[in-house]
Amino acid sequence: MYIQIIVMLICIIMSAYFSATETAFSSFNRTRIKSLAENGSKRAKLVLRLSDNYDGLISSILIGNNIVNIAVASIGTLLFVSAYGDIGATISTVVVTIVVLIFGEISPKSLAKDSPEQFALFSAPIINFLMKILMPISFLFSEWKKLLTKIFRVKNDRRMSQEELLLLVEEVEEDGSIDKDEGELLRSAIEFGDLEAEDILTHRIDIEAVPVETDKKEIAKIFSRSRFSRLPIYEDTIDNIIGILHQKDLYVNGEITEKPLRSIITEPVFARRNDKINDLLTVLQKNKAHVAVVLDEYGGTYGIVTMEDILEELVGDIWDEHDEISENFIEKEDGSVLVDCSVSAEEFCDYFGVSSDSDCVSLGGLVSEMLGKIPETGDRFIFENLDILVIKTENRRAVQVEVKEISKDQEASETD
Repeated sequence: MYIQIIVMLICIIMSAYFSATETAFSSFNRTRIKSLAENGSKRAKLVLRLSDNYDGLISSILIGNNIVNIAVASIGTLLFVSAYGDIGATISTVVVTIVVLIFGEISPKSLAKDSPEQFALFSAPIINFLMKILMPISFLFSEWKKLLTKIFRVKNDRRMSQEELLLLVEEVEEDGSIDKDEGELLRSAIEFGDLEAEDILTHRIDIEAVPVETDKKEIAKIFSRSRFSRLPIYEDTIDNIIGILHQKDLYVNGEITEKPLRSIITEPVFARRNDKINDLLTVLQKNKAHVAVVLDEYGGTYGIVTMEDILEELVGDIWDEHDEISENFIEKEDGSVLVDCSVSAEEFCDYFGVSSDSDCVSLGGLVSEMLGKIPETGDRFIFENLDILVIKTENRRAVQVEVKEISKDQEASETD
């Protein structure tokens, strides 16, 4: 009897070991273990090797765990039947189930979850030895799994989606492993590949471009006034940009060059509206250019994208000593907010806590869409719980609006 009890205790300990090992290997931080392995830890290297063969590892754990649990149940049934007769089997089922759940499953898994790396390092040599012993049985289960995969055509795609990556960054940030700024940078890098040229470009009506026949002294004044370092040069119309002029190429020894304008401009880089900005960045780097001319579907100029525009999507606004600081949202004393229509529709919605199904990129485009016409100063409309008044227009587009939040009663009244 005592021998049977000792065997049961050993089996319960083994059950606890297998359960804890399964939890440890499924939840340990791979980066930490890899760091230990690179610093020379043999156990860390073994943990990585075992985790790379996760199917074989989990098969051995499940086989071992089931063997010891069945052994506990069988021995327990014999003991309780010999002691209590016919009702011994029922008592054995209740007692063994509770004992295995508490000491063989819940407790060891909880402890391993709190310190998965430490337990994985402790467990690795033992489970490696057991895997070798159970290899024939594991091999049979491995082949059975392959057969089931073929029968049910299971797809094994472990690639993380963008949403999963963003959630991972959020979890790591909440865990304290990275700070808020690092988290924002990672999120920008993940979302970077989804942005297209038309999402970040400067529209053609805002481009400071110069006709090729313009006097070079006048161009020098434009450089001085605009504070840009490069200007697009066009022939006949802005839809025919023939080159990009760098400010430094306009001067020789501090004086305006005598060379013809066509000889000092560089060939423009062209892009399409739907080109991904990560691809566009590669093109600009390859051509050693800082400006790309974005074309519409008819081959006309839709806008321009600069290297700075692309990098700002990764690191945020890049300011230099010549940039004029302008606020996109200016709160007034009466509670209203003045908003620059160049802000993105997404930024506008986030600021006021509203949502929009519009495909418009900028607030200016959203205003035009809501009005259903070319905006004029004084135009007014209701957007969700916002009263929006156009207070400034330029070149047949809204430049600035005044936004007031209204109550539900006011909203219903305005709608009526």
